[in-house]
Amino acid sequence: MRPIVTRTALVLAVGAGIAATIAAGQPEITKAGLEKALVPTFTNLYIQQAGILGIPGITSQSIGASTNCDKGGPKIADTGAGPNWVCMMSWIDNHGQHQDGKFEVTVHTDATYVAGGPSKIVGLATITDKQGRDVRNPVFEFDGVITTNS
Repeated sequence: MRPIVTRTALVLAVGAGIAATIAAGQPEITKAGLEKALVPTFTNLYIQQAGILGIPGITSQSIGASTNCDKGGPKIADTGAGPNWVCMMSWIDNHGQHQDGKFEVTVHTDATYVAGGPSKIVGLATITDKQGRDVRNPVFEFDGVITTNS
């Protein structure tokens, strides 16, 4: 009977140690961190999309993107991983018009994210480039990394 108790205690101790190590290694994911990561990624991809479409003169300054993110509504803290982040992105489009788009964002525990935007504003998954070919739309869905303090 004694070896079983010893093995059980050892397994529990190892499991607790692994859980503590994993928990200690989780990056701190915050609203501010996600917003700070999302804007430059979106901006760079919007500029890339303009190039694909043959639209000149689109710069990070002309886009002027900003965002406001929320995780799951007012009763849920705006921290941590999860599929329930929503970010309202504002920018000036390639026609000089102000746009507001709702991006649904899934944030993973390793501080990476995947964001999907409104196809009515950013276009479908594929777009037609300036040579007439169907290509992937870089703004339709994209991923990035949140800089954390961990």
